[in-house]
Amino acid sequence: MPLQATSGAASYDAFGGGVPVPKNYIEDVFSTWIYAGNGATQTITNGIDLSGKGGLVWTKNRGVARSHYLLDTARANNAGLSSNLGFAAFNDGTITPSSNGYSIVESGSNDGLVNLNTETYVSWTFREQPKFFDVVTYTGTGANRTVAHNLGSVPGCIFVKRTDTTGAWQVYHRSLANTQYMVLNTTATVATGATRWNSTTPTDTVFSVGTDATVNASGGTYVAYIFAHNAGGFGLSGTDNVISCGSSDGSPVNLGWEPQWLLYRSVDFTDDWHMIDNIRGASTSVNPSANTWRELDANTSSAETSNTGSSGNPNILFSATGFTLDAIAGTAIYIAIRRGPMKVPTTGTSVFSPIAVNVAAGTAQTTGFVVDSQWKALRTSSDTLNSAVDDRLRGINTVTNTASGRYVITSATSAEATTNATTFGWNNTGFLAASYYSNKSSVFWNFGRAPGFMDIVCYTGTGANVARTHNLGVAPEFWLVKRRDASAGWEAGSTAIANTEYLVLNTTAAKATGATRWNSTYPTTTQFTTGTATTVNASAGTYIAYFFATCPGVSKVGSYTGNGSSQTINCGFTAGSRFVLIKRTDSTGDWYVWDSARGIVSGNDPHISLNTTAAEVTTNDTIDTDSTGFVVNQVAATNVNVTSATYIFLAIA
Repeated sequence: MPLQATSGAASYDAFGGGVPVPKNYIEDVFSTWIYAGNGATQTITNGIDLSGKGGLVWTKNRGVARSHYLLDTARANNAGLSSNLGFAAFNDGTITPSSNGYSIVESGSNDGLVNLNTETYVSWTFREQPKFFDVVTYTGTGANRTVAHNLGSVPGCIFVKRTDTTGAWQVYHRSLANTQYMVLNTTATVATGATRWNSTTPTDTVFSVGTDATVNASGGTYVAYIFAHNAGGFGLSGTDNVISCGSSDGSPVNLGWEPQWLLYRSVDFTDDWHMIDNIRGASTSVNPSANTWRELDANTSSAETSNTGSSGNPNILFSATGFTLDAIAGTAIYIAIRRGPMKVPTTGTSVFSPIAVNVAAGTAQTTGFVVDSQWKALRTSSDTLNSAVDDRLRGINTVTNTASGRYVITSATSAEATTNATTFGWNNTGFLAASYYSNKSSVFWNFGRAPGFMDIVCYTGTGANVARTHNLGVAPEFWLVKRRDASAGWEAGSTAIANTEYLVLNTTAAKATGATRWNSTYPTTTQFTTGTATTVNASAGTYIAYFFATCPGVSKVGSYTGNGSSQTINCGFTAGSRFVLIKRTDSTGDWYVWDSARGIVSGNDPHISLNTTAAEVTTNDTIDTDSTGFVVNQVAATNVNVTSATYIFLAIA
């Protein structure tokens, strides 16, 4: 018999005539997308196949108090529903699904629910996929019954809405009894009523409805949105979870992964159904006064609010392994969706973009991917913000009428600051030029997090040796740590130096010995270790860490020994490097950066030193192009190829 499948959790193999099983990834089935209305047809290219697979598009106006609008592909009449209303289906916008997203047109009463000109929106797209999400329509019978679904696993949460007439949204959640329900369009606490789910827990093929008219009136039409819970089915192994439906009492929730979208509410007290995502801005700081996130509520038409944790209110924290609803009142139920991407990138342009411009504030800049970290500097003048670093995890600005930034500076020891407008209008495909850099010659290095390439972790120090989780998926080869809440130098580690050694990004210093940085331990594929040094792990201190690895054809983390003249550094690329960072390790030397936006050519190449506030230098030919990576030349001004000297580098294709 020909071999049909590999053993264990691996996917089916085509060897010997077998049929390969497609891999599923969260980025293929879920998307948060922010956009400005244009008053005509809006095309959303989010990579979700709605025309072939079907699903739900949930849209909300962010800037104006307008109702939510939910459109699904299971109901051919293109009539929408509002999660904050009990209305029957109505028409205020129609979608045309595509294999790569959808197009939407404001229509009907033209109430601005999806695409009024200049108004701002967010849409959440849920594609139908076993072990993630399903849409089911049915006609009521008035008698206890079951309804078939195609989730392929036991549902964790179900929203049911009558579509032919008025009826409140009924919510089943696995954390409640099968005799209990909640109402999505109200703030009401959990209620008991056997006529909703017929006191029956759903199975992996059906869910039950009772006789209540909100779920099963004779002749009534209904739609059910069904969410999975820890069902596996995703990732290279096919066993990774991407959605979880559970409860929290305020203690940290360990999902085993970092969330990107969260819906939650208290069950014991009147409360809104809070909606948070990492595209509009989630939160990572344990200090409530420094912690902000943008929230919409599924049960209200209210515009988006920018919230700050405070006494008596939940301080919502996303982490590398889950989230915390600090100070939640009683018990909360939730639906959480995993952050993507889960796929390992194959091209550098999908995760890195260098942009050199001189434009007015608000000018759109396109990266083609979601920016997770942006490093930036002024090119032609010295500046205290050379180089400033902003990150999505620490809170960036996604609205176009407010400019702000939470940044750290690579050339300084200063704590995180928010006093300058360094971020502005980050979206799914790029950013708007911030006011601090308006009409100034600037360079922006834009990074996207992705398995095998780059990861970012925010954490709180313990003061004791500790291992923490990262989501890089491979062992980091180069990493940086910066304290956020107090003055401290940037500590850098590399597998090219000993695990008892470290470098300091904000100085020219050679590598130093100090086991208290990494506790004499290199990072693994899942964890990184910090020692007791206050620069990396002070008790209650807050930190951000950046991790880089070699990703074939995308990035190369490596080292070389100088030869005193010229040598080619082969990174395994095919079209050369678009970004090169070099630091000498055995002696003093700057942290030099070159990029293709400012020019990596056969002649002089502009470079910026991350450890200084100086403008770029344009007068030497330190590196040259090579299709496999880059060439280093020994030039006295930079000394990146001194005979027998040792260097580390990060190159991105």
